[in-house]
Amino acid sequence: MTLRRLAVSLLLTAALAGPALSAELRIGLGDDADVLDPAQSRTFVGRIVYAALCDKLVDISTDLQIVPQLATDWKWSGDARSLVMNLRQDARFHDGEPLDAKAVVFNIERMKTLPESRRKSELASVSKVEATGPYQVTFTLGTPDVSLLAQLSDRAGMMVSPKAAAASGANFGANPVCSGPYRFVERVQQDRIVLEKFAEHWDAANYPLDRVTYLPIPDTTVRLANLRSGDLDMVERVAASDAAAVAADSSLKSETVIGLGYQALYVNVANGARADSPLGKDKRVRQAFSLAIDRDAINQVVYEGTQAAGNQPFPPESPWFNTSFPVPARDIEKAKALMAEAGVSSVDVQLQAANVPVTMQAMQVIQAMVAEAGFNVSLQATEFTTLLAAQSSGDFQISRSDWSGRLDPDGNVHQFITCAGGQNDVKYCNPALDALLDEARTIPDPAARKVKYDAATAIMQDDMPIIYLGNQSYIYAFDTDVSGFTPYPDGLIRLRGMNKAD
Repeated sequence: MTLRRLAVSLLLTAALAGPALSAELRIGLGDDADVLDPAQSRTFVGRIVYAALCDKLVDISTDLQIVPQLATDWKWSGDARSLVMNLRQDARFHDGEPLDAKAVVFNIERMKTLPESRRKSELASVSKVEATGPYQVTFTLGTPDVSLLAQLSDRAGMMVSPKAAAASGANFGANPVCSGPYRFVERVQQDRIVLEKFAEHWDAANYPLDRVTYLPIPDTTVRLANLRSGDLDMVERVAASDAAAVAADSSLKSETVIGLGYQALYVNVANGARADSPLGKDKRVRQAFSLAIDRDAINQVVYEGTQAAGNQPFPPESPWFNTSFPVPARDIEKAKALMAEAGVSSVDVQLQAANVPVTMQAMQVIQAMVAEAGFNVSLQATEFTTLLAAQSSGDFQISRSDWSGRLDPDGNVHQFITCAGGQNDVKYCNPALDALLDEARTIPDPAARKVKYDAATAIMQDDMPIIYLGNQSYIYAFDTDVSGFTPYPDGLIRLRGMNKAD
């Protein structure tokens, strides 16, 4: 081939391939996301992907204020039973469909009625949603719900294309069509999720990156090694044991933020046959298990002091924390006494946890601790989405999982512990607790509202279907070529303003 023909061939190849992308960001995730449908999903890393893929009605700021996104402004009625939202008029879905009031109505109704939806309890207070103008939507509430705006700042407020969602139903997650600054390109399970810039996005000018690829790498050591080798540009949830080394590495930058969520052990109390065990049936056995754990020691030994020991769905520094129930010290003798009171001296327990080194290390420490009280724990390491599927189906005795936390206290409790909660995998049901948490949603005064949460916490501390362990911080590391990253307390990676040098 002559040089001229070779040059023409190369030009044609480049033309067929399309324009070269000027900036791609490769982000290493601690897990693989589950289904990419805001109505159905439940993973933290899924929310990281949604931060680029799916705009919400409202968002949060770094100081935890509700701020506009697709809704430009909103107003409550005097009786707090009606919320009117005005929408921006320059937003579109990735398939070109308009994002108007009718689209919002479709989305809220889908969240409330799709059989597979996990958002039903989050939107339970909404009795009706209607388009009261081309770009205005009105929510009518059966009861006042001060948590609603916070719910709409997360998956319940994410908008998907009505046309695409109607066509695909429960399979929407295979090819999600949203309205965020980046659109879906491809997904290879356990390997990568690829998005590319949506040029018609209403805020496209503030998203310099042309492409973002999310790569699930559960092993924190491997994830960091890939960052150092240049195969990744950024990683989330750096292991606490690596935080000091990352901070001292001149080729990397790092950021840390205290999160809103918690780490917990979910005890199967009524979800199928595997709940039929002393641990599932007797709260005294669960209390003994909790008392056999030294939470402070786990923080120091496993998390290098970067986490906070906790025993409630709110961190000890939170205004919602019930100070009548401080983080308990380890008490083996009291744990043994509770076991004896329950009529057992030893209990066999299978504990499932995500196959992540730091998580498994923490579970091994707990395994050794509770053994002294008579618990024979066998550990089952599993892939995270498989773990969640097992939780949903009831195929577990104890399951270790994180919750990334929400701005409003309701988001840390209601859906996990009320009888019909969308993520109540343990199937705990206590009408008295439901009444407290339902009423807490209706009270605008924080002090009066806290009275309800304190009473709810007292019930949860006694029945203990969820054993809280602590509250995590988020540690990020990224290449020095990456700029513009701002950490948020919800742990999400927002790409607005982020760029990577060529």
